[in-house]
Amino acid sequence: MPLRTSALRALGAYANVFAIESFMDELAGAAGIDPIEFRLRHLKDQRARTVIETAAAKASWKPGFKSDGTHGRGFGFAKYKNLSCYVACIADVIVDSRTGATRVSRVVAAADAGQVINPKGLEMQIEGGIIQSISWTLKEAVKFNREKVTSRDWSSYHILTFPEMPRVEVHLLNRPDEKPLGSGEASQGPAAAAVVNAVSSALGRRVRDVPLSVERIKQEG
Repeated sequence: MPLRTSALRALGAYANVFAIESFMDELAGAAGIDPIEFRLRHLKDQRARTVIETAAAKASWKPGFKSDGTHGRGFGFAKYKNLSCYVACIADVIVDSRTGATRVSRVVAAADAGQVINPKGLEMQIEGGIIQSISWTLKEAVKFNREKVTSRDWSSYHILTFPEMPRVEVHLLNRPDEKPLGSGEASQGPAAAAVVNAVSSALGRRVRDVPLSVERIKQEG
């Protein structure tokens, strides 16, 4: 690499979960099985299953969703680093394949962080991670040439704005008999996967790269 690189928040979880959960959707599609049902068929961890089932129920997920070419729904799940908080996300998006404009309208999340000590703090941590992840997924990209980073101000490095914020619902599964689990970076990966799977659903073809720029969506559409 010509430039020194470093990790985003969540280290490798954002990119890894995005890739893994995108491929899970592809496998479900190839098998002709609903994406959530496909995961549940191959998942033995009961806490993970409960988180997924809770998110599906709260979001009124219905198997067999068919996009009208504009609206998409997507799902993403992970247990952070395989040892921390469980998070499942369902995202609703609106995509204009003609202009490339993409908006996340709603995200429903369920989280199991073991014993919940500060419910509002945990809820805000999960929600904040979702918002940050949507910003990464739709907009954020550091640009550079052969000598230096060229994204050096907020006019050249785009982030999600307040009018673009989706409605976010976080549902916590409190387990008083279990130890508290780390949750500070648990929602970024599942949120990214849910958004990209939703956009792929809306377009009717798989999107494999982020950020989902206007130009990229126009190409995929």
